[in-house]
Amino acid sequence: MKIELLPALTDNYMYLLIDEDTQEAAIVDPVQPQKVVETVKKHGVKLTTVLTTHHHWDHAGGNEKLVKLEPGLKVYGGDDRIGALTDKVTHLSTLQVGSLNIKCLSTPCHTSGHICYFVTKPGGSEPPAVFTGDTLFVAGCGKFFEGTADEMYKALLQVLGRLPPDTRVYCGHEYTINNLKFARHVEPSNKAIQEKLAWAKEKYANGEPTVPSTLAEEFTYNPFMRVREKTVQQHAGEIDPVTTMRVIRREKDQFKIQAGHSTSVVPAYGVTDSLLQQAGF
Repeated sequence: MKIELLPALTDNYMYLLIDEDTQEAAIVDPVQPQKVVETVKKHGVKLTTVLTTHHHWDHAGGNEKLVKLEPGLKVYGGDDRIGALTDKVTHLSTLQVGSLNIKCLSTPCHTSGHICYFVTKPGGSEPPAVFTGDTLFVAGCGKFFEGTADEMYKALLQVLGRLPPDTRVYCGHEYTINNLKFARHVEPSNKAIQEKLAWAKEKYANGEPTVPSTLAEEFTYNPFMRVREKTVQQHAGEIDPVTTMRVIRREKDQFKIQAGHSTSVVPAYGVTDSLLQQAGF
């Protein structure tokens, strides 16, 4: 499979997923339809499928225009609030894009109908991929807009966390540096966090994305994936993982980025830290 990252809006990612055997393609969260159409033409592939993670406008807002530009698309999602929806999916629904197998994973919390898409290639010749929208970010997770800490715990640890460790994580936003600054606040002695933050800052300096990570990596530096670890629980002053999740998410909501780091991760996006806070990630 081939996956092309398409930066959109100020800090979003759309993803073009191509089955190289059949040249059939899917687009994840096509908020800027014209950019999608141009990229599809550039690659000479046949776009058949839209995979929508959730109904928020910066993910689903381009669906209706895209289906006008490319008639006949199948639009998948787990929420009736998603524009141009043709196929509503539920937990463990499956679909195909060419020879690629896609499993739908229900991860309610950020929104009640949030779906992550787990993609595998038959034969196991390459690592799988998961498109996590606003549930799991590199070193972070989305705000609990429509759900609870218990739901996010299940989504991160019991659904996504049980996928193969080498699964590549393609998330909905570029917030890695700010997420890692919070992770460092939670676990100041965690070397994996320090190393990933240095790496992410180098990527930033080169104007490059920090996506994808892997699930194995997330368990080493993402505090929301590490709520079972004593160091994270001690920071939260809790011994229960779900309560720890609730406490550190509440703390993250109020976390202020240190002075002197007022820009977002990808220079071309021009998003300030204050805007990141307002966006809730």
